[in-house]
Amino acid sequence: MSVATRTVSPDEADTRLDRWFRRHFPALTQGALQKMLRTGQIRVDGQRAEANTRLAAGQAVRVPPMPESPAPVARKAVSDRDAAMLERLVLYRDDSVIALDKPHGLAVQGGPGITRNLDAMLDALRFGSEERPRLVHRLDRDTSGVLLLARTPGAAAKLAAAFRGRDAEKTYWAVVVGNPTPQDGRIDLPLTRQGGPRGERTAPATEGEEGTRAVTDFRTLDAARGHAAWLEMQPLTGRTHQLRVHAAAALKTPILGDGKYGGAAAHLEGLPGQLHLHARAIAVPHPEGGTLEVTAALPPHMSETFGFLGFDRPKTPKPRRLR
Repeated sequence: MSVATRTVSPDEADTRLDRWFRRHFPALTQGALQKMLRTGQIRVDGQRAEANTRLAAGQAVRVPPMPESPAPVARKAVSDRDAAMLERLVLYRDDSVIALDKPHGLAVQGGPGITRNLDAMLDALRFGSEERPRLVHRLDRDTSGVLLLARTPGAAAKLAAAFRGRDAEKTYWAVVVGNPTPQDGRIDLPLTRQGGPRGERTAPATEGEEGTRAVTDFRTLDAARGHAAWLEMQPLTGRTHQLRVHAAAALKTPILGDGKYGGAAAHLEGLPGQLHLHARAIAVPHPEGGTLEVTAALPPHMSETFGFLGFDRPKTPKPRRLR
């Protein structure tokens, strides 16, 4: 391959230079990329550039000879049944974004013991596009609710930046066992990741232990006979299992169905045993301008619990993009 010049497309604007190269040349290692940058083999509009340089539409990128990319790994075809299921989950779709209502029990990505996951089925959501949708954030397998996908590389970069920079406002609903005291406030409890016989888990940092800061705002929306409460939770940080640990360890009210962090105390007789944590809504800057607001209705097991406990089951507003 000889030296080439590529023009940055409008969709790739604001993408970091190193990420731009990794998308176009997946076989290029970080070390090789850094060497090309140091020696001036890679240039943007004729000038030397750094790995974190943000590209603008129309800029010319000098591309030196690149290593051959490995043959693509063949993906398992998505069954007609799974494809139809995924299409039914779509809450919102435009040229840049797809919002799904992820069901309880569907893993977002593969892992040990996971044979079926959303990421492996995303080809079913192309809707005629040459680009395969991309994940820009995650939900636990047992958490239901709003999950956003990017339909282009540029949209993926902008959405991922919004989640990293806390410009995405995420609202969760949870049913917890017991009533929190106080009924609303902010939890600021550092967390650590620990190993164990049943796999890795998140735990509060102990005194003298350096943990990662985790902050959650919460408020009680309703309570039932002192046995359970309906909480609205807004994570201001994005730690693994943050809401589950904060509910169990900081509020002393484990999320209903969360045996991992609440043990036997996380279950109530006569109520569904699934995890009662739902990503109710997301408000995020839209890649093309304005704000996208998407809300997901309660999953069946939580709707059943709401009815049993006498909580109002509010209507779900339609997704909208505010200009």
